[in-house]
Amino acid sequence: MALSGNCRTYSHPKDQGAVLHSFPEVVELNVGGQVYFTRHATLVSIPNSLLWKMFSLKKEVSNDLARDTKGRYFIDRDGFLFRYILDYLRDKQVVLPDHFPEKGRLKREAEYFHLPELVKILTPDDVKHSPDDLSHSDYEEISQGSDSRICLPLSLVSSDRKWGFITVGYRGSCTMGRESQADAKFRRVPRILICGRIALAKEVFGETLNESRDPDRAPERYTSRFYLKFKHLERAFDMLSECGFHMVACNSSVTASFVNQYTEDKIWSSYTEYVFYRK
Repeated sequence: MALSGNCRTYSHPKDQGAVLHSFPEVVELNVGGQVYFTRHATLVSIPNSLLWKMFSLKKEVSNDLARDTKGRYFIDRDGFLFRYILDYLRDKQVVLPDHFPEKGRLKREAEYFHLPELVKILTPDDVKHSPDDLSHSDYEEISQGSDSRICLPLSLVSSDRKWGFITVGYRGSCTMGRESQADAKFRRVPRILICGRIALAKEVFGETLNESRDPDRAPERYTSRFYLKFKHLERAFDMLSECGFHMVACNSSVTASFVNQYTEDKIWSSYTEYVFYRK
């Protein structure tokens, strides 16, 4: 869905051109652990916003901005939601997935970055018209709760939403002795694999998708070689649910082998797949 307000054309201050050369044309950011590349002009596109204040500094002052170990400018905010902040800076509108449950948190990010027009876009109509009926904190609690979610009105649901399947797979293992399962030593999930149509995978997982094993493929092609940059299955399931996917099948296989000839301990290895579908 696309949410937009009455967009205004912002004019830069007269001295804006004098400070543009203090930063490179393309700026690399680390926002809460997520890396973004964007044009400097995008960051300063809305005067008096926090990013405009940060990146309109003179060169000697800009050196005081926080950086990570690789020299990227570091911003200690939600790295996943920052993608929507960037979208708004580029287009002066924001496109959210269907049944997006993070509007309360995104609104808080917009307030932090001093983007009042985006705050208005993300404020529900009933809050705008009757601020005493539902306080800001109450709305955020509702929007983030697992039982009560504020669904998008039908008029805002994208008409070209694509149907399809996405398969989530992972391998796990543990070492178990003969005596009891209490001594089982579990290993963390090494990698979460993503299979399906590339356009769907990118829509759901965005910047958290690692495409290095199958780069530069057309959106309508299929892949079984993508994997996620994080290692929590629940997070992957949440992101699929936010985009309207439902689990329709799952399967798992298990094998066992002895650790060595001197012990009866076994290594149990499993491979599990979850199939999600969106109509």
